Amino acid sequence: MTLRVALVGGPMYDHLYRVLADEDVEIVLHADHPTMNRGVAEVLSRGESLDMISTHSKYAPSQSEWLLPLDDLVDTSELAPLAVDLCRPEAQLLCVPRLIDVRIMWWRRDRFETPPDTWTSLLDSSMVFGFPGRESGLFGTFFELVVGLGGRLFDDAGGVAIASPAAVEAVEILAELAARLPSDLPEWHYDQVDRALLEGRTDASGVWPGGWGPIRSSSLADVLEPALYPAGPTRRVSYAGCHAWAIPRTCQDPHRSAELVTKLVGHTSSTVDARGGNVCAHVGAFESVPPENSIDARRLAFTAETIRTAMITYPPHERFPEVEDWGWTIINDVLCSRRSAGDAVRSIHDRAVEVFRAGDI
Repeated sequence: MTLRVALVGGPMYDHLYRVLADEDVEIVLHADHPTMNRGVAEVLSRGESLDMISTHSKYAPSQSEWLLPLDDLVDTSELAPLAVDLCRPEAQLLCVPRLIDVRIMWWRRDRFETPPDTWTSLLDSSMVFGFPGRESGLFGTFFELVVGLGGRLFDDAGGVAIASPAAVEAVEILAELAARLPSDLPEWHYDQVDRALLEGRTDASGVWPGGWGPIRSSSLADVLEPALYPAGPTRRVSYAGCHAWAIPRTCQDPHRSAELVTKLVGHTSSTVDARGGNVCAHVGAFESVPPENSIDARRLAFTAETIRTAMITYPPHERFPEVEDWGWTIINDVLCSRRSAGDAVRSIHDRAVEVFRAGDI
């Protein structure tokens, strides 16, 4: 029986194809994450079979009605507890973590003597800092800035707290940074941000662990240097989560699908992931892959420090992606000079209130 699977595209996943080559699988969906999520929703809402999907700890709650709980199907004892906990909203393991994804900064040391340690020092410099101009990457950067400035998206009781001076300032910072960037920034997704850095169109950017592979093989490998992500006046943060595997309820054979998930998060496959630059959730596999050189050692040290002290993630609410989808389009309007920062924040806040009106987040 051929397993029908849905995979996210991009460098972070490409090196896993040789792991899947020995499996009897059909890749029926393959796209960037937001596009693939929409495709998965369409397929599963029609009751069609999918046997395994790549997902994310922040997206799994919104897919919960379609996903099998995996506590009794997949052993997670060798995976990092932090990652497993992020994939277990409301005490159910909805997906199995493949890797911990968190940004650090990469910068051109041939253009600048030192990296900016704060957003303020970045703004005071002439550095051109790349970031996603659309989708979850843009809203995630907004989230980082808000929290770093001392604001919040939601309060302790789950109430919407987006409308704040910190949120307005966060959008204004994004607009100021965007003014230094190429005019096509509003179309940039994650891959375009990485490509702009490697093409020399930017001086620095936030890069996920999977970006190490393209960096080390690029013509700029000798001049690109890792550093901690810029800090806000309140704290240093980097929004993060876990790429993961899930099994839909429409799968043809749950145990066979669970065997494939177990293989993909096992030691051998996770070693492939770690060698590709990812921070795999399999603790033993990650520890078994030594740094390639001194730059890689610094990259790993900064990543570990970020996970330990600066990682923030979204609330595990099934409707949060609706807020994110609305939010990035509104902030994108600001980047395109179609609305003000204050108007954008009010619109995002009002939409979040509407989305969560039925219950607390």
